Amino acid sequence: MEIANQITILRIFMIPIFIIFLGYNQPLYALIVFLIAGITDALDGFLARKLNQVTTIGKILDPIADKALLLSAFIFIYNSNLDVKFPFWYIVIVISRDLYILVGSLIIYLLKGHIDIKPSILGKATTFFQILSVITVLIANITFVPFEAIYGVIYIATIFTFASAIGYTYEGIRQLTNNET
Repeated sequence: MEIANQITILRIFMIPIFIIFLGYNQPLYALIVFLIAGITDALDGFLARKLNQVTTIGKILDPIADKALLLSAFIFIYNSNLDVKFPFWYIVIVISRDLYILVGSLIIYLLKGHIDIKPSILGKATTFFQILSVITVLIANITFVPFEAIYGVIYIATIFTFASAIGYTYEGIRQLTNNET
């Protein structure tokens, strides 16, 4: 197994550790694990390209690891005993967008027999701001920053979440109406 895939699997194993720290109300340790997981995300992609080890399993595992970590962060921070949490509406928007993209992708695959999955610049910006929102909330719990101070990051992440959903909708429609097989 390639080193990049091993790093991705390591990131997947970090998710329960992250959740345990949230469950024990340890935002500093949760933040450290989250940041390390983020570093492994950048590292596995870099190594896969640099060492020419891009694999089909890596293309599947990497986004699954990313989504599992982010969704775990949103859900478990919201349900934690931390003082600063995400607003419920934000969790609903983030999860709904991911489900929308998943269902849309499944529909395209079932109708066309294949799907061309490419992350967009809006999708990457969405992921960046969602990650930043997790980091910001965890830092706010460590430093006792009032929740109002982090709303800007959450609003920006929300705007990109909607924008990327619209962008992926247009891409999905393009793939559905493309007559190539």
